[in-house]
Amino acid sequence: MKKILILFLIAFNPLWAQVQFEAKVSKTSLGLNERLRIDFSMNADGDNFNPPSFEGFRIVAGPSQQVSQSWVNGRSSFNKSYSYFLLPMQKGTLTIKQATVEINGQIYKTNPIKINVTAAVQQPRDPNDEPQVSSDDALHLVAEITKGNPYINEPITVVYKLYFSYNIGITNWRELNKPKYNDFWSQNIDIKQLVAEEGRYNGERYRFVVLRKTVLYPQKSGKLEIEPLSLDIDVQLPTNRRNIFGQVQIVNDNKRVSAGSKTINVKPLPEAGKPADFSGAVGKFNFSVTPSKTTLKNGESLDLKVAVSGTGNLKLFSLPKPVVPNSLEMYDPSHKENVQTPLSGMNGSISDTYTIIPQFKGKYPIKPMSFSYFDLATSRYKTITSPEIMINVLDGPGGQQMAQADTNTPSANKVQVSANQQFGFIKLKTQLSKMGRSDFLGSTLFYVLLFLPLLIIPIIVLLKKKKQAIDADVAGNRIRQSNKLAKQFLSEAQKQLGQKELFYIALEKALHNFMKAKLHIETSEMSKDNIRALLASKNVQSDTTASLMALIENCEMARYAPSSAAAIQQDYNRAVMLISDLEKQIS
Repeated sequence: MKKILILFLIAFNPLWAQVQFEAKVSKTSLGLNERLRIDFSMNADGDNFNPPSFEGFRIVAGPSQQVSQSWVNGRSSFNKSYSYFLLPMQKGTLTIKQATVEINGQIYKTNPIKINVTAAVQQPRDPNDEPQVSSDDALHLVAEITKGNPYINEPITVVYKLYFSYNIGITNWRELNKPKYNDFWSQNIDIKQLVAEEGRYNGERYRFVVLRKTVLYPQKSGKLEIEPLSLDIDVQLPTNRRNIFGQVQIVNDNKRVSAGSKTINVKPLPEAGKPADFSGAVGKFNFSVTPSKTTLKNGESLDLKVAVSGTGNLKLFSLPKPVVPNSLEMYDPSHKENVQTPLSGMNGSISDTYTIIPQFKGKYPIKPMSFSYFDLATSRYKTITSPEIMINVLDGPGGQQMAQADTNTPSANKVQVSANQQFGFIKLKTQLSKMGRSDFLGSTLFYVLLFLPLLIIPIIVLLKKKKQAIDADVAGNRIRQSNKLAKQFLSEAQKQLGQKELFYIALEKALHNFMKAKLHIETSEMSKDNIRALLASKNVQSDTTASLMALIENCEMARYAPSSAAAIQQDYNRAVMLISDLEKQIS
């Protein structure tokens, strides 16, 4: 009896054992350049394992799965684990969140683990595995700035270059921190392909690639900081080992480089000599004011184009606005920009075009306009003034100035009127007639409005009964709806009844669109076998399916075979009946 009990306990021991699912790490504190191993292990076979997101880490290897089962002294033990190798992406305290797994229908979770990541540490190496060159000396990220003390809105260029030694290889790189340009207007220049070039860094020969080019326009004076660009780079370094062929063996390493922050000392624009109309333009510009015409008739309009072209901060200032007389109606401008941004800075042109419509006949001046900018070449302000523009309106009603001139200046064409005849145009005798007035009560309109509701009520009752009869006719409504849908799909084919090829193209397209709408399939799935299978699954009668396949084949053949007008009309009628039948049969 005792032996039976022992065997019973051994047999059912796995069922009574407590399920364990936990996460174990190789260390809880590591350097930024060290790797971390984490194992998610369970003592029972589980399914649907979901690892955490590993936020703040990069997965270097994994997952690798291991399963072991053993019997010791009659006891069974089982272990299953998932292993990952991680590389931290930043310093600080990082948290590895919970992983989940399903065991015997229940969900189990691991506890979160906190990892302390410090600065990079020096790791011991085998002398034979020691790289011939250090990644610290072989990789350098540099931010080259064209000017460190520009004026406000003076363009400067930041070029990020990665210098690397000749005897190392770069397999991959990732951006950890992108540079931020606070208080700068910035424009990145696309680099379509990285090209390795030769250059010098600290007097030594290196290869380098240009990773990023950015044009900056400082927007305020003072010391402005450009935050650094940081990269995580996978490199291959040569070691002192060689293989059997005498080739140098390499070791994979990881290096994080930063261009460092840069401080730009921005000078304010001088206050001495600053024009009153200065709007912030900095560079070298040309200014023009051009009318589309200066002589026009009544009802015509002209376009006045105010344009600035040259090199400078074209997108960062506003154009002056013309001042026109009140007799000229001016509308809001249409703004146009044709600006390119190469490494040297913005260049091109901007313009505002005003539509002006005169109201009266006469000559109207548009006052000269001025545009001021700060010239970087001379470090002085310059002003360009446009000439006055005279607009001549040939006809139309006279303006106020003209009316005053006519009043003050006697004209031979005016008729002299004597004092006793100056009111001769006023009629002194009038003929008045009595207004006819009738009461609304008892009038024809009164009785019409009184009995009209009584006449409308029977009509409403009849219409309601007719609607109820139509709604009750379910089969008829289904037929009418089907015929309407068929005509809707076949409307284009009906328009092409006189042209054979266009008709069959439209008919085939209508049938395909109907099938796509009713069977919920795409064009790539429009095979005949697939359509037959889908129609069969929708309980469509075999005769209807056969007729549809025959009509589709007829559309394909009829475009290249002679066909009469009667046959075209017959195919159209068949299509209407088929679509109507399919609409009723497809559930």
